[in-house]
Amino acid sequence: MKNKIICLTDYKGSFGQKWKDIPYRSGMDKELIKKYFSEKRYEVSFKPFSEIDLNSPEINECLFLYTSSEDVGYFYKNFIEDVVLAIQEKGGKIIPEYKFVRANNNKVFMEYLRNILSLPGNGSFKSYQFGTMEEALNISGDLQYPAVFKLAEGSGSRNVELVKNRKELSSAIMKYGRTRNFKKDLRDIGRAVKRKGYKKESLYRKKFIVQSFIPHLKNDWKIYVYYDKYFIFYRPIHKHRVFKASGGGYDNYFFGKNANIADGIFDFAEKVYKSLNVPNVSLDIGFDGRDFYLFEFQCIYFGTAGIIYSDEYFVKHNNAWTTQSNEKNIEKVYVESIVGYLKERNL
Repeated sequence: MKNKIICLTDYKGSFGQKWKDIPYRSGMDKELIKKYFSEKRYEVSFKPFSEIDLNSPEINECLFLYTSSEDVGYFYKNFIEDVVLAIQEKGGKIIPEYKFVRANNNKVFMEYLRNILSLPGNGSFKSYQFGTMEEALNISGDLQYPAVFKLAEGSGSRNVELVKNRKELSSAIMKYGRTRNFKKDLRDIGRAVKRKGYKKESLYRKKFIVQSFIPHLKNDWKIYVYYDKYFIFYRPIHKHRVFKASGGGYDNYFFGKNANIADGIFDFAEKVYKSLNVPNVSLDIGFDGRDFYLFEFQCIYFGTAGIIYSDEYFVKHNNAWTTQSNEKNIEKVYVESIVGYLKERNL
């Protein structure tokens, strides 16, 4: 396995995400990835997910890295999950583990994973996970308002609403959670008419979470961790966005040393990162003047714009956080994070 890596590509031949890639949405430069891995004495090849053979010796001889997908409906991502889990169950070494692609753009499982891993930032910050409108409204008396409704699927600030009461929660679920199938819905109405006591299937079955609302926040921070390199940017909450920091546009963010960095935020991010046991991660962090809150995290297929916009990144040296000049080379940063991770674990 040592020094042999297979990078799994999607059906377009793409691997990972890259800000301002050429051609558009083509992912990272595979030749550069090969070059930087080769300089570290790793042999790298690229292979489509669909060409994986679980009976091939490479399953146990190579280490697998992979990309994900944000296709509409997440149909192809669902296929990626199948392949990643199959490799893992066959005994192959895949990075990151299956659970992290399951949590990618899946806020429900992300919340469950946060609790399983006991990640920092829970505290008074609570969340509830639901599969239907009925589940949420049946326990709505236990929810504290205002709260933040988030559909499981979606990145940035999409499919997110601030709800101030039970009625607004119901409206948000109806707005985002409708599962339409005219024929089946009509058939289900017929079942209810014909069969006494039959309970109709929910019309709102898109899973979602309801999170505690942290008041008076003026911003959040996005931190990318690539092994020992920490890239940070500050995302202000503008009045017209009400409570949302994400999705405001990179021209409105502040990067690196200009990110109005809260004392202790890198130590907090480091604790989260080390708890996850992954080579890189994207963290959304809030701070209310007393406590840090981990709003979301992604361990695969997250944005890379912060690398390009930041003139420096932060590293920990002798228990102090210092800056180093950023070359703004996404492929190099990625490869160095993988190599650092592998060497630390003697993989």
